Amino acid sequence: MRIRNFWAAILIALPLAFMLAFFLVPFLVTVVASFHDGEGEWTLANYAKIVADSYYPGIFYTTFKLSLIATIVSFLIGYPIAYYIVNMVKTRAVRRLCYVLVIMPLFTSNIVRSFGWLILLGRQGLVNQTLVALGIIERPIPILFTEAAIIIGLAYILVPFMVLTISSILQTIDRSLVEASLDLGSSRLSTFFHVTLPLSLPGVIGGSLIVFTLAVSAYVVPAIMSGGRVVVMAMPIFDNYATLFDFNFGAALAVGLLVVTLILIALYLLFIERSSRRRIARQA
Repeated sequence: MRIRNFWAAILIALPLAFMLAFFLVPFLVTVVASFHDGEGEWTLANYAKIVADSYYPGIFYTTFKLSLIATIVSFLIGYPIAYYIVNMVKTRAVRRLCYVLVIMPLFTSNIVRSFGWLILLGRQGLVNQTLVALGIIERPIPILFTEAAIIIGLAYILVPFMVLTISSILQTIDRSLVEASLDLGSSRLSTFFHVTLPLSLPGVIGGSLIVFTLAVSAYVVPAIMSGGRVVVMAMPIFDNYATLFDFNFGAALAVGLLVVTLILIALYLLFIERSSRRRIARQA
């Protein structure tokens, strides 16, 4: 028993030590730096600058708006893919192949994938040429270097995370519940909205949290897809650290981004919890 407890303690201690060394300590250093000025004196001037200057609240708004839209788009694309893989693909070999195809884009650098979208979304790119050929538009429209381009790039990169998270939950749903709903006369559409979708909500919630947090902190895709015309919070953080060498203000921006993100996530989870309680109360 002692040997088992010893190895259990080791297995717990190793990830805790890793998180302490590579997340908690750097985070605390960043927080402390955000409350100092260039002379090393304690101050709130860095946070006052963020609030007082309308430029930075605007960047916060743009960052969270694009991240939210990218999360919604990733869900709308990822859920059908996950549903198809889990419920429509019957053979295990084909299912594995589908998963490989889903995660294959993750094997390529974000920079390479973003430059690929630069070619596709240009005025003479495949997307505009296809729309013109189909008669949907008369002439090429400006897609590149816009917020829409950022959303497309983020969704393309983040959809695999949504698919994998949702599919892991869909696989655990008892098929007998779906069959019972169909046997009782419900249509497949009604069964999906009243049985499958509610039971898969943990995957939707988990996938949306992962995608949203990754979108909020994204730098490469927004920088390339917008050409610098649309600014998200990761850009001024990087500029203050790497270009302006204003580590204190850069730390304040990073802490501010993290705090606001955590607040939004907390509100989201609170909304989900209250909605779940109301649904259970109505059913009771």
